[in-house]
Amino acid sequence: MWSLLLTALVLCHCSEAVRLFHLGRPRGGMLGGPGGDPITTDIKEHWYKQRLDHFNPSDTRIWHQRFFVNKSYYKAGGPVFVMIGGEGEAKPDWMFQGAWIDYAKRHSALCVLLEHRYYGKSHPTPDLSVKNLAYLSSEQALADLAKFIDHMRRRFELRPTARCIVFGGSYPGSLAAWLRAKYPHLVHAAVSTSGPLIAKPDFKEYYGVVQDDLQNQDPMCVQAVGNATQQINLLLNHRLGQQTVTKLFRLCQPVDSNNSQDVASLFETLASNFAGVVQYNKDNRQFEGAKGTNITIDVVCNVMTNSNIGPPVNRLAAVNSLLLDAYDQKCLDYKYDKMVADLRNVSWDSETAEGGRQWMYQTCTEFGFFQTSSLPPHLFGDNFPVDFFYQQCIDVFGKRFNSTFVQQATKNTNILYGGFNLQMNRILFVQGSVDPWHALGITQTLREDSPAIYINGTAHCANMYPAAPSDPPQLVNARQQVESYITKWLGR
Repeated sequence: MWSLLLTALVLCHCSEAVRLFHLGRPRGGMLGGPGGDPITTDIKEHWYKQRLDHFNPSDTRIWHQRFFVNKSYYKAGGPVFVMIGGEGEAKPDWMFQGAWIDYAKRHSALCVLLEHRYYGKSHPTPDLSVKNLAYLSSEQALADLAKFIDHMRRRFELRPTARCIVFGGSYPGSLAAWLRAKYPHLVHAAVSTSGPLIAKPDFKEYYGVVQDDLQNQDPMCVQAVGNATQQINLLLNHRLGQQTVTKLFRLCQPVDSNNSQDVASLFETLASNFAGVVQYNKDNRQFEGAKGTNITIDVVCNVMTNSNIGPPVNRLAAVNSLLLDAYDQKCLDYKYDKMVADLRNVSWDSETAEGGRQWMYQTCTEFGFFQTSSLPPHLFGDNFPVDFFYQQCIDVFGKRFNSTFVQQATKNTNILYGGFNLQMNRILFVQGSVDPWHALGITQTLREDSPAIYINGTAHCANMYPAAPSDPPQLVNARQQVESYITKWLGR
C-alpha cells in the first residue's frame, strides 16, 4: 500500500501484525538495515537541537533529532558523507556497513546518519495527532538536513573545501536529489537510489512492474496468479466459498463478501504478498526477518506453477502460508476497520507509531504513491482502485483529506521539486529494473551532468547493501560506476 518509500518508507523495520505493515514489510519501499555481519562496535547516539517549524520565524519551539557519527575513516581535508534517514528508524549498523562505507574508506570521509523527523526516536511533538503531524513533510525534513549539515561543518571544524555528498535509498533517495537541488551551497553531490521523483495518487504502474517481473520469471506463473484471482472472486459469491477462502488463506476472521472494504483489503493484502517479494527480490533483506529473506520471485513462482498443490487458488494460498510462516504469523489480518483503528492511534507507544501512521500521513498529504489495481489486465483483481486509498486517508485523518485534497497535494509536490525536470548537476540516479518503484524514477540520463544508472535484474536499493559473492556482474559494475562518479566529483 505504502512508502518509499518508503518506503522508507522507507523506509521502512518491524514485524508487528497490524495491517499496515503486512507481514513485517512496510508498504513504502523503504531501505532497511544493511544486513551484513553483526556489528559489535558500540555506536553512540547523538542529538541535535532542531527547530520544529523552519518556515515560521515566530515559532521558536525546538526538539532533539537523533544522529550517528563514524569518524574512524576521516582524515583532515576529507569529504563529509551524509546518509539520509527515511520512513522508519535509522539503523546505526549503516555506520559501518554498506557500499557508502566502502566509498568513505577510499575517500577518507566523515560519515553521519540523520534520522528523519517523526521516525525512530526523533519525536518532535508529544503525539501523532493530525495537528502535530502538520510539521511532518519532506520540505521540513530537507530544512532539517540543511541546518544539520551546516552544524556538522562547524562542529568538526571542517575545512571550507570539504565537500558534502548525500546518500539516500527509496524515499531518502528522493530527499537526496531534492536536497542537492534546493541547497546546492551545502551539498556538492547526491547519490539518489531507488527514489521516486513523481508524486502520483494512482500509482497503477507499480503492479504493472510486478506482473512484468513474474512474467519474466515464468509466463505460467502469471497465468496461475490470474486464474487464482478469478477463482477467489467466484468463491466469494457463495457462503461455502467464503468459508473456503477463510480456511485456505488462514484469515484471522471470516470474510464477508457484503463488506466491500474488507474484500478490497483482502485482495490488496494478497497482492502485497507478491509485491514485497518482488520489491526486495534477491537483495540483502535481513531487516525483514531471518526466515523470510530467501523468499524470492523464483520461489513463489515455483509454488504457483506446481500443479501437485492443487488448482491455482490453492497455490496462491500456499504462497500466503509460506509468508505467514516466514514471519511467524498465525493468521492473515486483513480487516479494514481494524487497520483504520490501529492507524488512528496517536500515541508514540503504538505499533503504528513505528512508521505506519506517519508514512500514511505523508502519502495522503504529499505523495500519493497508492499502489492500486487500476492497470489492466488486473492480475490481482480490480478491487482496490485509487478511491479505496482516498477513503483510507479520510477514515484515518479526517474528512478534509479527501480525493481533491490528495490530488492537489501531489500537484504541489511536483511543482515544488520539479519531477523529472529537476534542474541540477551532480545528482546520480540509480534504479533497478525489478524494483516497481523505478516506474516513478529516472532510469535514463536526461542531462549529462546528472547521470542515471539502470541496473538490469536488481530490485530495491540493491547497490546500497554490502557487496556479496552472489552479486551479479551488473550490480558489481553499478557500484563501481557510483564510485567513479564520486571520485570525479570530489576531484580526486
